[in-house]
Amino acid sequence: MKRILVTGGTGYIGSHTVIELLRRDYEIDILDNLFNSKITVLDKIEKISGKRPNFHKIDLLDFEKTEELFKNNQYDLVMHFAGLKAVGESVEKPLKYYENNVGGTINLLKCMQKYDVNKIIFSSSATVYGEQPIPKLDETMPTGMGITNPYGETKHIIEEILKDVVESDNKFEAVILRYFNPVGNHPSGLIGEDPNDIPNNLMPIIMKVSRGEIKELSVYGDDYPTLDGSGVRDFIHVVDLARGHVAAIDKMKPGVLIYNLGTGKGTSVFEMIKAFEKASGKKLPYKVVGRRAGDLAEMFADPSKAEKELGWKTELTVEDAMRDTINYLNNL
Repeated sequence: MKRILVTGGTGYIGSHTVIELLRRDYEIDILDNLFNSKITVLDKIEKISGKRPNFHKIDLLDFEKTEELFKNNQYDLVMHFAGLKAVGESVEKPLKYYENNVGGTINLLKCMQKYDVNKIIFSSSATVYGEQPIPKLDETMPTGMGITNPYGETKHIIEEILKDVVESDNKFEAVILRYFNPVGNHPSGLIGEDPNDIPNNLMPIIMKVSRGEIKELSVYGDDYPTLDGSGVRDFIHVVDLARGHVAAIDKMKPGVLIYNLGTGKGTSVFEMIKAFEKASGKKLPYKVVGRRAGDLAEMFADPSKAEKELGWKTELTVEDAMRDTINYLNNL
């Protein structure tokens, strides 16, 4: 396996994964519409890796251009990151999210089948687990119940579509990677999370508060049954996450494989704030507001299956993520 198409490859997680793939001498093509990323990321990928991926400015909703790409290039595997991901916006504009995320994936899969590309690694999310009775989530748990936003629903629908495609085509190989809360940036300080849209995740909001773009961070609830009352989540360094995608390549086989990518332990919102303040040497303004509907007190991954079957586990810490975030902010 040599040539990989990475959809959404100039985005936050996609770009970090492209760097890890280039380090392992894969030939990389990126498909991206640049809706939530910048073309300058290509220069930074090249500066870090010494190699420049091929780039195609294509929207997956444009079936003709997507098909033309597959017609003119032979790929061994697709890594699928492309999709809208602002949770709040998905509640306000659900049809936009279903059309883009689900419709774009269907176009992609149609082209893959037509041009005999039978391997896909899909960037899914822990949101597919919905509400669960225990905080430690493993791959055997049911999915699709109690999902609180259309973004999460699109991830679940795509997972089900992939299972159906595999069921109908015994040559097709799919890996679904469910991950939790990506944080941090590349240690070079050159690439990182810099969303064009309104961020919903904790770290990009912390970054915008630290730069004065947002007045203060809202902490949604300090009365949860946790150590300090704030919500607890599994924060995984984006470089570890990228390496998890690469680790999945060698384990692919006909059928569907599903893995959690996480640290296996939770960190509270207040602990994240303190870690950022320690790394930056500055106080981070925040205010406690009411809980958000659907938020759970605690949620983190059981990553033991990925460690056992992929030989992968996280190596970087929240402190590493904060150091790399400060480094990235200083380069902006």
